[in-house]
Amino acid sequence: MPTVDLIMPKMGESIMEATILRWHKKPGDSIALDETVLEIATDKVDTEVPSTASGILSEVLFSENDVVPIGTVIARIKTEGTQLQEETIVPEAPVSKQSEPAEVPYQPVPLPVDRTGGAARFYSPLVMNIAQQEGIGLQELERIAGTGNDGRVTKKDILEYVANRNAGVKPAAAPAPAAAPLRPVVSAPAVTAQAPMTTTGGNVEIIEMDRMRRLIADHMLKSRATSAHVTSFVEVDVTSMVMWRERVKKEFEKREGEKLTFTPLLIEAVVRCLKRYPWLNSSVEGHNIILKKDINIGMATALPSGNLIVPVIRHADQLNLVGLTRQVNQLANGARNGKLRPDDTQGGTFTFTNVGTFGSLMGTPIINQPQVAVLATGAIKKRPVVIETKEGDTIGIRHMMYISMSYDHRIIDGALGSTFLTAVGKELEQFDAERSDW
Repeated sequence: MPTVDLIMPKMGESIMEATILRWHKKPGDSIALDETVLEIATDKVDTEVPSTASGILSEVLFSENDVVPIGTVIARIKTEGTQLQEETIVPEAPVSKQSEPAEVPYQPVPLPVDRTGGAARFYSPLVMNIAQQEGIGLQELERIAGTGNDGRVTKKDILEYVANRNAGVKPAAAPAPAAAPLRPVVSAPAVTAQAPMTTTGGNVEIIEMDRMRRLIADHMLKSRATSAHVTSFVEVDVTSMVMWRERVKKEFEKREGEKLTFTPLLIEAVVRCLKRYPWLNSSVEGHNIILKKDINIGMATALPSGNLIVPVIRHADQLNLVGLTRQVNQLANGARNGKLRPDDTQGGTFTFTNVGTFGSLMGTPIINQPQVAVLATGAIKKRPVVIETKEGDTIGIRHMMYISMSYDHRIIDGALGSTFLTAVGKELEQFDAERSDW
């Protein structure tokens, strides 16, 4: 019987490995074409991997919780037919199951540890999770000798280290780091994993974080250790935008088949300002500023599980209001229903979050690395405000909203950050109440 190799699929541009969560089939089981064989997890989403052929699962090459590089053979399937040689079929990136979706999860990136004259090491989410559970800080993790590619620490390496440490055996030192990188690197402060908390008494319930919540926690701490966060606020009169949407929303839905929320209108204003202030659409690499020519807006989306995911509207600057609305609705529905693909969370250059959806007036969002800014909009509230007219000042009832933006003070100074935020506010205040283009 010919054999087909099942390959760990490519899950996105920057994803180089995935963790096997669960095998749905075991050797000897029959498999139909496109039937789920296993579940895997990346730093973005959890995904079901379907079979690329029908037949019998003859061999499983990795165990659950193993971290496997993209493109690696993970199983073999014996198929019926007359083929005389083995063939390899690489599955397309599958649709995410998203039982534990990720919005802003940890990515295996160089640790923020100063390795003077050397290169940073990479650690998989599984290794980082084991390190946290065992109370191993980043500096201690840095000293573990790795047997993986380029000296990477594997699951086996860290478990052996833990066993030796508990037995009082002195571990072997990690090899000397590689030659210094070509670009100068600014080292962020090391984030040390906290020791497990001990509950001494009282009426309490201990709830272990699920995998996605741990990844989000890691990502947030990493962002704080990497960027110098500053947050600015402005108050905006959005009465014209609110009245226009109220007037056209039924016609818009009837004609376009999409519900018009405030989100695409707000993102539209942000995109216009990003074109004028491109440094807000950038990232930092050492002492270099990487200006992104494409404007890809990450849209923070809350999920029923309480976790967060950030799907990306690609080339948002090339979309009209109808296009933005369709993208917002499609990605939001895909996130809530577990239908996002891994690529849907890749490549964001600037993040938008609407904290007003949950009633908050304002917020101080954390930057989604490696971006340099994140903008939050608060709830729209009616308030009496002073209105300046040619005849003099008067008091009127207006729809008011706070917008805030956290930005990386390493490259975005207060003047630029405040100027950009004010520009977004003016875009919203000058909304054309007679607008007819969609």
